[in-house]
Amino acid sequence: MIASILALAAALQSAATPPAKGTPPITEQTQKSGGMRPAEQLAVTFDSADLQFEVLPETYSLNGIATLGFTAKSPVSRLLIDLDKNLPVTAVSIDGTALNAGSWSNPDGQLVIRLPRRLAKGQRVSAKITYGGVPHVAVNAPWDDGVVWSKTPEGKTWFATTAEGYGCDLFWPCMDFPEGEPTVVTLHITVPKGLKAPSNGKLIGMDTLPDGRTRWNWRAKRTNTYAIALNVGPYEEISGTYKSRFGNTIPMYYWYLPGEKAQAEKLFAEFAPTLDFFEALVGPYPFGDEKVGVVETPHKGMEHQTINAYGNGYAKAIEGFDWLFQHEFTHEWFANQLTAANWDDYWLHEGYGAYMQPAYGRWREGEARYAAMMQSQRGTIMNKVPIVRGKIISEEEVYEASKGGPGQDIYVKGSWMLHTLRNLIGDTAFWDVTRLAVYGRADPKPGNFEPRFGSTKEYEGFVRQVTGKDYGWFFDVYLRQAALPELVETRSGNKLALSWKVPDGGAFPMPVEVQVGDRIEKLAMTGGRGTLEVPADAHVVIDPWARVLKRSTAVEELQAWNASRKK
Repeated sequence: MIASILALAAALQSAATPPAKGTPPITEQTQKSGGMRPAEQLAVTFDSADLQFEVLPETYSLNGIATLGFTAKSPVSRLLIDLDKNLPVTAVSIDGTALNAGSWSNPDGQLVIRLPRRLAKGQRVSAKITYGGVPHVAVNAPWDDGVVWSKTPEGKTWFATTAEGYGCDLFWPCMDFPEGEPTVVTLHITVPKGLKAPSNGKLIGMDTLPDGRTRWNWRAKRTNTYAIALNVGPYEEISGTYKSRFGNTIPMYYWYLPGEKAQAEKLFAEFAPTLDFFEALVGPYPFGDEKVGVVETPHKGMEHQTINAYGNGYAKAIEGFDWLFQHEFTHEWFANQLTAANWDDYWLHEGYGAYMQPAYGRWREGEARYAAMMQSQRGTIMNKVPIVRGKIISEEEVYEASKGGPGQDIYVKGSWMLHTLRNLIGDTAFWDVTRLAVYGRADPKPGNFEPRFGSTKEYEGFVRQVTGKDYGWFFDVYLRQAALPELVETRSGNKLALSWKVPDGGAFPMPVEVQVGDRIEKLAMTGGRGTLEVPADAHVVIDPWARVLKRSTAVEELQAWNASRKK
């Protein structure tokens, strides 16, 4: 008896000690997000998720009850649900009937539930899963996922989750792949007295429990799998409304830490102008019937749907706006409304995510600001592997170089590809293509669209649809090849000859501007070649406005020099 009491005391003391970053360790299965899916997950649609969370800062633990609804697309006898085994399951019921413990198992981070009866196509099932434990602590959120336990300057709990890389299974039972979005999610988040829990979607009520704790209830539709987030802290709130260009009124909220009111108000003042920019160039804010929401977090940031994480410390920049807020907000269109069905197509998220900051700079201040912001990205393009590989892959196979991923190129090379495309097909066509990609239609209005899945192939189709031309040669080089096209220049007497050299030796008829003295002329480069008569002593500048992403020996030499200095 004494031994068991001492063991219990030791366990409680251990649980009260903040877990180290990276602990408890996670399995390879939990770390994986996306990729090839097992047949049982392909056999069902994810209809609904009712998620009850209990955040327990005293023991750095998380308890949950998840009630998940599925419909069978084909006959299935087992449910395969992703859940980190650091959150052990203590009970499972199917359609209200409790299962015995032998009916489920979770040896490696994928919960297997044997159904009492085989589901036929079209049949529905409800699974209630009770679980809890000490969740994995992020090493360096949001680049490394998990939970973040922190304290405010006053010593109060400040807690957040991030899950883009390792996936939603870090803290709730889910389908951890892009198309695993539940149709509707209801969240009930119980937190200690004096703390708030802003989350996804629309607040449907707040309950005060007998012990003084509060339960925050939210409902969201079609939420991106990694975009569901828990945020807990002694938040203060700023709210307002935005009168949309499309006739609706959108509520806006910012939750920030005490003592930051003046800075918080300045950031909040950026919400409406940024919304106006997106609605003018792209289309309606996708979640206007829920909210625009931003919450201050103890990590840098993340595109959590309608509750974007912000941790930029109110940094000032020469552009005059907060790039991090703008970047994460971009993802409401490019990640949350338009979701890539396969991680291989995530340049649709991050290429646009990176491009929309220079585009906003152009909207606010004009071409000089735009050019400066684009040039700040140019030197970081690495060109080591293609952005798109044409197969189903996981998140790590995109972001990690050790697994063959393009990493940051999906951001900066994707951004420069979009810059080149816009200059190639023109502003009107570019934004028409963008609108089709985001909404699936040319005339989006509040209520006539919903979140959708997209792909590179579909995007190329939209370009053909809008322009009436096939730009496969463009995407083949920029997306499916690693090396950039090289523009070879030859001058002989009064003749300037230009030719494109591309990795696969194929056609690359990219037009290019040439400045001769004060005159700028565009060469069509039919067949990838063009000639121009110029005086032998004329000063010539190729592509003077840097409208085309192409090989630069200066960039390559700079990168090599920087790499040698690091060694």
